Amino acid sequence: MSLFDEDLFLKGLEQRKATLGAEYVEKNLAAADEFTRPFQEAMTAWCWGFGWGDEVIDAKTRSMMNLSMIGALGKMNEFEIHCRGALNNGVTKEEIRAIVHVVAIYCGVPQGLECFRHARKVLEERGL
Repeated sequence: MSLFDEDLFLKGLEQRKATLGAEYVEKNLAAADEFTRPFQEAMTAWCWGFGWGDEVIDAKTRSMMNLSMIGALGKMNEFEIHCRGALNNGVTKEEIRAIVHVVAIYCGVPQGLECFRHARKVLEERGL
């Protein structure tokens, strides 16, 4: 019995590419090996197919929620990836700043500063 749901994976793959960029996603999938491929497939199906796959919350709002939560968790590599995705989903520089303010208020100034450092890197890459 396989737990793999191809329809959910394909739905997730479409959403993942739309947010993070096809080149980034394809690079990650191509780099997956026998050890990591099951996780890549499951994460794409579950996070992107199930989690992002409905129309209840729009992609921009989901991106803003992700930045808040990932910033709060201090997962800065993921914060950068999702900062790029948030920009792709229409989140503005000013909205990113406001999100980081909330992270700083609830998680502490040092974490807010860390988020600003990583957001600045992404914004400068984009010429913003």
